[in-house]
Order: sequence, then structure tokens, then C-alpha cells
Amino acid sequence: MIDPELVALLVCPLTRTQLRQEGEELVSDEAGLAYPIREGVPVLLVEEARRMGKDLGQS
Repeated sequence: MIDPELVALLVCPLTRTQLRQEGEELVSDEAGLAYPIREGVPVLLVEEARRMGKDLGQS
């Protein structure tokens, strides 16, 4: 779990919008991406993010 104060400072590198923590990921609702948190460190690389959304076949 990342410190909520740190999460409040982080933004999506693609959209520059605020992120929210969901489990072991930081989610950008605007971009539809979930950035992983590895060993307590957020990995804010678009290439490492997981795409989210129903249109991608996820349930």
C-alpha cells in the first residue's frame, strides 16, 4: 500500500489526471489504464500499464 499523500501527488503520465489506488495498481480512469505497483514502487510507464474496460473483453 502506498501512502495516500503520495498517491494524491501522482498523475497519469499520459493524461496528467489524478490516479486512484486499487489493490496493487494505480488506476487512471481517464486513460483506462492501470499502472502496477511493484515492491511498493509505482511503475508509471504507459508501456507497463494494463488496459482496462469492457470493450477489451474484460469482465
